[in-house]
Amino acid sequence: MTATPLRVGLIGYGLAGSVFHAPLIAATEGLALDTVVTSQPERQQQARAEFPDVRIAATAEELFGRADDLDLIVVASPNKTHVPLATAALKAGLPVVVDKPVAGTAAEARELAALADERGLLLSVFQNRRWDNDFLTVRRLLADGELGDAWRFESRFERWRPQLKGGWRESGDPAEIGGLLYDLGSHVVDQALVLFGPVTEVYAESDVRRPGAEADDDTFIALTHASGVRSHLYVSATTAQLGPRFRVLGSRAGYVKYGLDPQEAALREGSRPGSTPDWGAEDESLWGRVGSGESPLTGGGTPVPTLPGDYPAYYAAVAAALRGDGPNPVTALEAAAALDVLEAARRSARDKVTVTL
Repeated sequence: MTATPLRVGLIGYGLAGSVFHAPLIAATEGLALDTVVTSQPERQQQARAEFPDVRIAATAEELFGRADDLDLIVVASPNKTHVPLATAALKAGLPVVVDKPVAGTAAEARELAALADERGLLLSVFQNRRWDNDFLTVRRLLADGELGDAWRFESRFERWRPQLKGGWRESGDPAEIGGLLYDLGSHVVDQALVLFGPVTEVYAESDVRRPGAEADDDTFIALTHASGVRSHLYVSATTAQLGPRFRVLGSRAGYVKYGLDPQEAALREGSRPGSTPDWGAEDESLWGRVGSGESPLTGGGTPVPTLPGDYPAYYAAVAAALRGDGPNPVTALEAAAALDVLEAARRSARDKVTVTL
């Protein structure tokens, strides 16, 4: 017999909720999108149009009022609400997925982890970029030893957005937890930690470039890992010429890859996992190259097929963990380790020092 799907309540239907979480939840076997929480009438209408069977709640309190009808809460609301909403969900006896960053500080993340452990509940953090096509390819290359010993890792999440969009993500109010350091920085730091382990030193440069901007929009982070690898991470909204997404240099060879994983663009355009047999795949012209001694832009190296991206794997793992069939795919303690690095980077940029962890 097929198990009854786990019922999911999704809090927030902005970019994160509507583009990432709702489609991925709906596409996951064993999960059912039961309720969407949003107070905005246009978003309520959008949710009903996209998921006709979904229930709508105007507030999180309304959702928690019928906690017995649900099996999982997903928090995809603005960053400043992550901790209070996740806390409320756990205290209501419900497992939780929280979009990154799970909290504004590592201490808050560890407090949430302790509460989840105390209640015997799953607390997972949505780090979808662990399932990007290029990141999966880098992990395979390193695991197979094709690059030799890793020496230096360069990761760029750069955009050219000279005009401000407005909203809480660009707010200078510390309570909003906005800016690129905590937005895209959460991704690149998490990826570096997954690949190369704990960090011993952090150095960062953070700037506010665009007229009228309040939060950091051009940030560089240099990490020294306990393993000896050095990671150079760039997040920017002010990059007129984009660099490679990844450049990984090892004792035997290097890997260079341009372009972003196609899954976000596909989700934004309304495509859904399972709608095509080649979900997450990219054209051969975008494959990265492995080689040594010359630039890939002048024909150096050998093209390496990029593994398909697999965002659906995250919620599949969450469903398995809730049924006792697998581990939590991204723990709050892992997220706390990344927040240790982000907090150190913020201090480094502010005080112009290298921070030792």
